[in-house]
Amino acid sequence: MIKKTFLALGLMTILFPVVAFAADPSGATLDMGLNSLWVMLAFILVLLMQGGFILLEAGSTRMKNAGHVAGKTIFTVGLAALIYWAFGYGIAFGGESALSKFIGWGDFFYNAPTAAAEGDSYPSGVFFLFQLAFAAISLTIAWGGFAERAKLASYVVFTLFYVGLIYPIVAHWIWGGGWLADHGAQDFAGSTVVHLSGAVAAFVATVLLKPRIGKFNKDGSANEILGHNQVFTALSVLILWVGWFGFNAGSTVAIGDGFFTYVAFTTMLAAGAGGVAALLISWAVTGKSDITHMLNGTLAGLVAITASCAFVEPWAAVVIGLLAGVLVFYSVKMFEKLKVDDPIYALSVHGMAGIWGTLANGIFATQELADKVGVGQGGLIDTGSFAQLWVQIQSVVVAGAFVLVASFIVLGAMKKIMGFRVTEEQEIVGLDLSEHGVYGYPEQLKKPGQSVQG
Repeated sequence: MIKKTFLALGLMTILFPVVAFAADPSGATLDMGLNSLWVMLAFILVLLMQGGFILLEAGSTRMKNAGHVAGKTIFTVGLAALIYWAFGYGIAFGGESALSKFIGWGDFFYNAPTAAAEGDSYPSGVFFLFQLAFAAISLTIAWGGFAERAKLASYVVFTLFYVGLIYPIVAHWIWGGGWLADHGAQDFAGSTVVHLSGAVAAFVATVLLKPRIGKFNKDGSANEILGHNQVFTALSVLILWVGWFGFNAGSTVAIGDGFFTYVAFTTMLAAGAGGVAALLISWAVTGKSDITHMLNGTLAGLVAITASCAFVEPWAAVVIGLLAGVLVFYSVKMFEKLKVDDPIYALSVHGMAGIWGTLANGIFATQELADKVGVGQGGLIDTGSFAQLWVQIQSVVVAGAFVLVASFIVLGAMKKIMGFRVTEEQEIVGLDLSEHGVYGYPEQLKKPGQSVQG
């Protein structure tokens, strides 16, 4: 009897939403509810990608900075939420104004409604959360250029400007009804808006901060500074890979006819191709199947397909991923030869792959899928026209140049006014102790017979 009662309660719990939605004969309430759940799930998946970035950055850097990496990520995501709520969202998706093609203006200190407005596919509040998660990811990518040598205060100041102004302007141009959107720029989930923007900011930071102590010798040769935990980096890639389905497939922001499954499908193919290509090219060139290159290749495949996942056929997704894996291998070596110290490989994984993924639409996008999404037109192979490729080139050049200049102004001013690199002594000791007073691995500091607190 008790089992039957619990079974009945369970069935009622499952069926209640269906019965409630069925009360609307048009099905609009059901569609809205499903869309809301889908976008909320996508937001959660993208937010959880921060855990992947914590492990990626911690595993790719030295043990003495691991606690700092983890703590500053959580703190800056929290700060980013407040800044995006107050200013960023209004600039990215604000209302009409005289300058609305270049910057949004409105919805500052955004106040989420308690329910969806009539005719909306989902409550606007869940869209805000989804876009906030994207802004936070782009910010975290930028932190790759700060790794192991920046003051904690520099993260606070740059977050204010990046999330409040720099990132939202690029997002407005492409996603918020801005001038690049009018031109038909195709960036479905953010190869340019999220990844390239973050990578360019990381590039400016690493150039202004200069290399870590011991990275380069006087003759220009590079020393390999190994990360302290390759298991962390491998696990991070898996977490990010899972989260990417919220990133890409979630960008459909609707259940609809199931198109989100197609987006997830192309995303999976490109990720696999990127990892395989990077491993094989490293094996062929160096004689060793380098794990770090393979992990970078997987992420590069994901970054590259982010712009094109809704616009290309499966075979093209594989090609995009394969080329991203090869590109990231050579890009890492190129930046090292240029004496650019990029501990997290943000410039290659998110920057170069972001550029390639955006341009790939101009080559591989099909007219059928462009019409389905409602953005731009088919690429060179499908239409024989260079028109979409030219739009994609504009997106990369203009967005990249804007973030480059804006980040240089902000970080250059920070360097002159407050200084944003730790001292040589602090860098040698590590940021865990010098910035926070607590080592990320306290057991490593313990002397024989001494407690962790001793």
